[in-house]
Amino acid sequence: MPTRPPPTKQSVPKRAPAPARKVERRPARAPRRRTPEPPRPSAPLPQVARLEVRVRADLLDPAGRDARAALAQVGLAPFENLGDVRLQRVYFLEGALDLEAQARAIQALTDRVLDVAVFGPPAPPPAGVVEVSVMRRAGVSDPEAETARALLLSLGLKVRQVKSARVYRVATSASAEALVAAARRALGNDVIEEVLAGAPETYHFPHPLPVQTARVEVELRALDAEALVALSRQMGLSLSLVEMQAVQAHFQQLKREPTEIELETVAQTWSEHCKHKTLAGAVRMTEGGTTRVFKNLLKETVFAATQRLAKPWCWSVFEDNAGVIDFDGKNGVCMKVETHNHPSAIEPYGGAGTGIGGVIRDILGTGLGARPVANTDVFCFGPPDLPESEVPKGAMHPLRLLKGVVAGVRDYGNRMGIPTVNGAIVFDPRYVGNPVVYAGCVGLIPKRYVKKAARPGDLIVAFGGRTGRDGIHGATFSSAELTAQSESVSSGAVQIGDAITEKKVLDVLLEARDQGWFHAVTDCGAGGFSSAVGEMGADVGAEVDLAAAPLKYPGLKAFEIWISEAQERMVAAVPRAKWKRFHALCASEGVEAFVLGRFTRTHRLVVRHGKTLLADLTMEFLHEGLPKVSREASYAPPVLEEPTVLVKPSYNGDLAALLRMPQIGSKEWVVRQYDHEVQSGAVVRPFMGTRQGPSDAAVLAPTLGSRRGLVLANGINPAYGDIDPYAMAFLAVDEALRNAVAVGADPARIAILDNFTWGSCTRPETLGTLVKTAEGCRDAALLYKTPFISGKDSLN
Repeated sequence: MPTRPPPTKQSVPKRAPAPARKVERRPARAPRRRTPEPPRPSAPLPQVARLEVRVRADLLDPAGRDARAALAQVGLAPFENLGDVRLQRVYFLEGALDLEAQARAIQALTDRVLDVAVFGPPAPPPAGVVEVSVMRRAGVSDPEAETARALLLSLGLKVRQVKSARVYRVATSASAEALVAAARRALGNDVIEEVLAGAPETYHFPHPLPVQTARVEVELRALDAEALVALSRQMGLSLSLVEMQAVQAHFQQLKREPTEIELETVAQTWSEHCKHKTLAGAVRMTEGGTTRVFKNLLKETVFAATQRLAKPWCWSVFEDNAGVIDFDGKNGVCMKVETHNHPSAIEPYGGAGTGIGGVIRDILGTGLGARPVANTDVFCFGPPDLPESEVPKGAMHPLRLLKGVVAGVRDYGNRMGIPTVNGAIVFDPRYVGNPVVYAGCVGLIPKRYVKKAARPGDLIVAFGGRTGRDGIHGATFSSAELTAQSESVSSGAVQIGDAITEKKVLDVLLEARDQGWFHAVTDCGAGGFSSAVGEMGADVGAEVDLAAAPLKYPGLKAFEIWISEAQERMVAAVPRAKWKRFHALCASEGVEAFVLGRFTRTHRLVVRHGKTLLADLTMEFLHEGLPKVSREASYAPPVLEEPTVLVKPSYNGDLAALLRMPQIGSKEWVVRQYDHEVQSGAVVRPFMGTRQGPSDAAVLAPTLGSRRGLVLANGINPAYGDIDPYAMAFLAVDEALRNAVAVGADPARIAILDNFTWGSCTRPETLGTLVKTAEGCRDAALLYKTPFISGKDSLN
């Protein structure tokens, strides 16, 4: 999302002292089911073929080995005889497949050297072996199944739908119930998957009926303060009372009730995730008996440093999806780092994967599109050796979070052909249950493509993945605190990524950019179409018809289509005369593209579904109506005890204990999972030298054949914030700069990014530490003459 601060011109409306009214609403997400949904009794039973794929019995099964280690970690091994674990991949194929078609399917979906595959019902397990199955819930994206379906269709096989499942055969004396309980903690995730005893014989594909679209109005004009807060909580809007009162006053002035989609659109646009309203807001800071006032904290600290430095090589700062600086006169370098903390806490693999996928889309959506050349990541977790009994209710064990997050970033980046060249890992008990996941991407963009703007008359074209329920309320979910109930109540906000689709989108976008076939482009961020269209049309206006959006499955409500983040989608402003060529290019790469509407001169956002009017908002209210609130902050330095130094004849034991700490110990087992060599641009890699020691920073040659290099470094030390948050920020900048200079970077040509991850800033003492940190960032940037070009904050 762009990081510019929201305008602050708005008064706080008075509340209407009217009695509350009951608002009838259905759940925003499909009900969770313990078993796959059966077909309707009146529907004819479709043909479903079952394909089972497993590694040959005489070969090592790495996935089974990893599953055994995971089951042992959650306590199955100490209490039960846990032997070998083998994995079987199962595909259910809906369609008429004769023997020849089945043979072709086996050839396409298996490795003939490693795998054994067979169509038919499952064979009973041998004595002493218990089976457990893991499969995606109905309505949750299944990228493996979708890839299989696309492959089979390309071969001419008539397959309507595909469902994948993982069946683990576990040699154990544990009961099926005990194994399922352990598998739910170690092998599956209740948020997106079902964990069932045994091996499924068939799958009944759900065939939901389309929802009849209707205009849904929400009665709020007469609600009192308590009812407004309850409505925000009920709808998952994450809007404060003051913000709800601003919405109420606006529609009281219009003399009508808001529609469901209008409320959802305002909530996404005004979310902390999108508007950064704490850092960009007013703050009264009390420290040492004195009070100073910031009218806009971000503008007076981080932004102020960049403005005072006024470096001519900063081409675009704090106004697009990523900041852009001059690289070689002809090309610019852009960089963005996003957080995906809450989604990763609930579904580490998918949350981290879509975190890196989302920040790659930020690079694609910078200017008219940049080419990603490198990824980076910084992770913060609880102790990996934490006893299982100390894991809070509703949270995952830190080691499982660590492995899932690393795998998510690894797989997504590697599959897109983007090297991961730099990063860091921090451990602290306070990250238990709520990890920090920074995902960053660097891109290269020709100077002529840095500026963009949608024009009236341009078509609103969406291209890439289809829309589903995954990612509902992604922006508002990221703006709220995690609780023990977040796993269940926020499951719809977890996105499911598909790196292969995004790679095809990348190829299409860069080719269309070079052909001049669009005037502007952005990604579908945490607010889905509402964010993308709302931002692109802010200065002109937009009209949208949601009936034109292809869906992953029928049954989605209109507001779900509008706000779903559902990954791997971009939105472009395409001139009418260029649409046919743009569409033909997308089709040639297997990327779906469709016209969602058009940009106008009305300065209004109008949303329809066919002939049904669902939303009509002014761009002024949407982007400038957020009420400005002054927050209270305070800071008092902690009282520190003088450390005691014990004199010993030998410190060998202490040294060994320090080296065993995960904070200090080698991270090579993580780093080696990433591909550093793809694109052939890595000059200084994560490990270098005859002894393969860790590098201080990465050096890239993004333009092959050129001697000009690009350095990527970072600095982080959250523990220092316990002593002095101002010094923590200063030293983090200092560490990143020293790492960069150590590999040859020119100190006069270094730009930096800030990423604040903080607790609830409704507490003055918490906000006070954030103020001190922002001041530390400003002063460090001014001292070292390193401008900030982009940033992100993730609160709560």
